[in-house]
Amino acid sequence: MSGDLREQTDEQLLLACRRGEEAAWEALVRRYQRLIYAIPRRAGLDEDAASEVFQEVFTTLLEHIEGIEQPSRLHAWLVTTARRKTWRIISRGKATRSFGGGDDAEDKMYAVADERVLPDEALFQLEQQHLVRAALGELEERCRKLLTMLFYGSEQPSYTEIAAALGTSEGSIGPTRARCLRKLLDVLKKHGFDGP
Repeated sequence: MSGDLREQTDEQLLLACRRGEEAAWEALVRRYQRLIYAIPRRAGLDEDAASEVFQEVFTTLLEHIEGIEQPSRLHAWLVTTARRKTWRIISRGKATRSFGGGDDAEDKMYAVADERVLPDEALFQLEQQHLVRAALGELEERCRKLLTMLFYGSEQPSYTEIAAALGTSEGSIGPTRARCLRKLLDVLKKHGFDGP
């Protein structure tokens, strides 16, 4: 596969996976690992259960890779599959608890309905975060580094620190940031982002 795999569309990666290109499969898994793992975690599952969902989602993708009719909608397919597998695990956990042979207090505790849901808003935020991370990965190194320093660090560095890291002047940080944000928005729009 020619070119940087990070710049390939989902459709291009999926088609390369169908041809048996291992690097494309690894790129696809890397692209979606945070999002797929986050769905069960946000639904309240522990790390082991989230890992199980993650593995099942990509196993299912591998099993059905030839049958995916709309490769350009892979993102939606993966999210839907992760949600379904998450709910199966949650439902399985409820069924296991209801058959427990514990004492009355324990039975009453499990009799309370578990109303936890994965709100659509939380899922929307996860998808938007994933889309921004993927778009950021497509930017040139200078923009990627600048935007990561400005928006992804636990503490925002000073312009002096940023200028030193980028090997530029402090006065150029603002205009460079604006250009990089425009480029990021262009990449996001190319991938179907329709937010503000």
